[in-house]
Amino acid sequence: MTDTPRRLLLVNGPNLNLLGVREPGIYGTETLADIETLVTNTAAGLGFQVRAVQSNHEGVLIDAIHASREDCAGIVINPGGLTHTSVVLRDALTGVALPVAEVHISDVNAREEFRRFSYVRDIAAVHVVGEGVAGYATATTKLIEAIAGLGEG
Repeated sequence: MTDTPRRLLLVNGPNLNLLGVREPGIYGTETLADIETLVTNTAAGLGFQVRAVQSNHEGVLIDAIHASREDCAGIVINPGGLTHTSVVLRDALTGVALPVAEVHISDVNAREEFRRFSYVRDIAAVHVVGEGVAGYATATTKLIEAIAGLGEG
């Protein structure tokens, strides 16, 4: 591919379909649809499109990541609980060789010990944790800046 595609893949992992009703004290009241709109609008303001996928099934996420190598410039991902458990998700991300922004709504570093480990952390160019849903906009902006060579990531 000679031209960098102007599209991002937005990946949300297991249980993120329950945003808005699941533990609002931790995750807030905004929904997955709100996040998809926020990321789409943020990316559009920087000249990018977004394809969004959410699944509670690891294989669906891996298939979407694999497909992204054909027409995406980067991946914004909140792997949900797969953050702490999935080597195969990490392998899919490294396999497509696209820049990655890892985002978490809550501050995973201030929560249970098991949430502090991420299989994605060391392969991601951008990390945003604990900014709530707004962190998705931050992650999207920083990832696009990194793709364009404008920021540090």
